[in-house]
Amino acid sequence: MRSVVERELELGLVVSPEQSVPVPARLAYRTDDPYAVHITFHIGSDAPVNWTFARELLVEGVFRPCGHGDVRVWPTKMDGRSLVCMALSSPDGDALLEAPAAAVSAWLERTLRVVPPGSEQEHLGMDKGLSELLAMATGDAPWAGEPWPSDETPDAGA
Repeated sequence: MRSVVERELELGLVVSPEQSVPVPARLAYRTDDPYAVHITFHIGSDAPVNWTFARELLVEGVFRPCGHGDVRVWPTKMDGRSLVCMALSSPDGDALLEAPAAAVSAWLERTLRVVPPGSEQEHLGMDKGLSELLAMATGDAPWAGEPWPSDETPDAGA
């Protein structure tokens, strides 16, 4: 059974050291994609902007700086508020976002209760899919009743 853990919140898009612009966002975690978190930003365009990255990266980033390349996450304090910063980079541009640490942490806690760390593999459904694939292949395979021809078997036409 697939479960989804979502949270709507307002992030701050940092445009300068003194100013940020509010950006509505949705955090989503799905048990059918247990290693990932999905963030959808509603920026007033025709289509929302979607980012997907490792849940482990966000969990670690609440406590200490982590990540490199396209996604970096770290905790900080500003004006007495605890924040989680996310630096996102793509060919279309870069963004620095701030999220309330308490809201992100509470949402992450819910995801960790649904799929505890280390149990993600159990939610992928690979065993069931592989079993179904092998069951289909066993009955329909052209080699099911005959072995592969050997290189040592003389060719009847030679």
